[in-house]
Order: sequence, then C-alpha cells, then structure tokens
Amino acid sequence: MAEKHVKPNFSPAQASDIMMRLYDLTTSQIHPLPSYDDQNFYVRSTNGNDYVLKIMNSEDSKNQSLIEVQTFAMSFLHENGIPAQTATPAVTGQLMSLEELDCGFGRQNYLVRLLSYLPGNTISKAPVTPQLLFETGKMAAKMDKVLQKMDHPNIRELDRDGFIWSLSNLLALEKYMYVLDGEPLQEVVKSVIDLYKTTVVPNYLHFRKCINHGDFNDLNVLVQPNNSGCYKICGILDFGDMNSGFYIHELAITIMYMMIEHPNPIEVGGAVLAGWESELPLNEAERDCLYVLVLSRFCQSLVLARYSVRMHPENEDYLMVTSRKGIHILQDIWKLGKQHVEKVWFNSAAQYSIVAQNETELSTL
Repeated sequence: MAEKHVKPNFSPAQASDIMMRLYDLTTSQIHPLPSYDDQNFYVRSTNGNDYVLKIMNSEDSKNQSLIEVQTFAMSFLHENGIPAQTATPAVTGQLMSLEELDCGFGRQNYLVRLLSYLPGNTISKAPVTPQLLFETGKMAAKMDKVLQKMDHPNIRELDRDGFIWSLSNLLALEKYMYVLDGEPLQEVVKSVIDLYKTTVVPNYLHFRKCINHGDFNDLNVLVQPNNSGCYKICGILDFGDMNSGFYIHELAITIMYMMIEHPNPIEVGGAVLAGWESELPLNEAERDCLYVLVLSRFCQSLVLARYSVRMHPENEDYLMVTSRKGIHILQDIWKLGKQHVEKVWFNSAAQYSIVAQNETELSTL
C-alpha cells in the first residue's frame, strides 16, 4: 500500500514525454487508467499500436529485482498460452527503466515499463454466468500450474516475508483494526481472524505451495464474447501482488472477488470451485479451510481499503469499489456459517463438474 506522496501523479503530457524519450514513440491518444498504488496510462502511438504505460510507485520501485521477476512471469505465462501482458523494450533494450522524475512531490525514482494493451472488458462489466465462473476458476488454476514451472535467478524475491496482501499474513491486519473503530464490522473481522488462527494456521503444513498471482479479481480479468455470445477470458492484468503462496490462496481470492459481481454471492463458490478442480482437485485440508480463507480475503480487502483511503482520499472511488459491496457479503456469509456455505459450494461444484464432463464427452463425439 502506497503511503502519501509515493503513488505517482504524472500528467498525460509528462507521460507522453516519457513515451518519446524512453521508447521513441509519439502518442496520438493518451489517458489515465484506474490504479491502486501505481499510475497507468492507455497510450495509442502514431504507429497505430496500443500500449499501457505503467509507472510504479516510488516505494515498490526500490525493489527492481522483484519487478524483474514479475515482468518475466508475464512473458512466461504468455509463452505458455495464458493471456498476460508483455513488456516492450525501451530504446536501450531494457524492459524496465528507473527514472528520477518529479510529479509534484519532489524528484523521486520511478520504475517505468511499457506493456502490451489487451482488449476486452473486465469481468465486472460482463454477465457473471456459471459458465464464466467455471472458466475463471479453471484459468486461475492453470495460471498457477504454469507459474509453478517458472524459474528465474531472482525467484526468491517472491517470498516477500511480511507482504500485507498475502493470506499467509492475515494476522498483520490486527494493527490496522483501528480504521473500523465504532463499526459492527470490526467484530466480524476480529472473529474471522480468530477462526483463521485456530483452523487455517494449523493446516498450512498440508497446503500445497505454489506461486500466486495474488490479485485475481474482477478488475484484473478481461473477457470478450465469442461468436455464440459466451464470454471467454482474454486477459490477466496486474502481477504486482505476486508472491510465494499456496494453491488454496489463489482459489479463495478468486471466489471472493467473483462474489462481488454476483447478485446472489453464495452461488459463486460452486462454479469457480468446479472450474478450479477440473485442473487441480483440492486435498482435504484445503477443502476444510476454503470458507475461512475466502472470509479472510474479504477482511483484508475491507480493512486495507479503509486504511488506503486515509492515505489517499482523492482515490476513494477506486479504492472502495470492492469494499462497498464486500461489507454486506462478508456479514451475510459469516452469518450463514461454515457448514451451510460449504454445503452449497461443494454440492453445486459436484453438479457443475458433471455437466462439464458431459459437455466434454459430447464435443468429442
């Protein structure tokens, strides 16, 4: 989470100058895109190509090795059939450029990359059908399976001890709880953290490790309709939260954010789980902890969004986009209880799996 005066605030004119100086490209169109900690610009150059100019916040820009691994991971996924962005080299041949610039807070160092622009709309703007939820779960599992095969000299940078957005570090939320003082939500979050301590922490020995995207959410997954009108995933954005984690973390994160976009959130888990297990069936410990981990991600999102708004009130609309819906979903799923929610998810997942298997068999006839 970027502190004050860490998130960049460049004008389109400054971004155009960066495009010319670093990439020898003249812009014909440029406008800012929504972002959490960094600054992104959509750019169309006079050569007719579309790009995303990504300027990292000055704090994350200090860890070039981590950004190098993230950039490599995007290319690795792209090469293995996962629709991720790739970086365009600067005129120097480098994929990243550390620039000392002033966007109103004095001269600071910012890592700059020029990424491919992926067409499509975010899932938040598409009809969230069972078919699309199934595909989302399947894509998340396929992505993590590919990432697990990746090797890089700086791969250990992804360990990210203490990373606040890792579900392994849920207990770090306790020092931010003051942002919920006086709200009933605070008691729910405290209860979820207590449940995490007693049910999830003892099971980490049984979770399977992997590399997580870490933010497979409704604003980071792009979709497009095919000829039959069914939406298919065509892009995965924002690898800034990549970390060494566990397969069950990615699934919990995916379910949580897809619930934000559904009119009946409890129905989401079954379809996403069925898609995930079509690639990577859960073990017993992972299944037993899924409910608590989904709630845990809600808690992270809600608490850290409130904290970030205190740091960046000018970005409140974007920072609170998940929180406004998530508060009610967290409270409802908590009240329903683990046994009820798991029954809905696991029973519907079994049904979706049967339907998917039948459709696969018919397509081979």
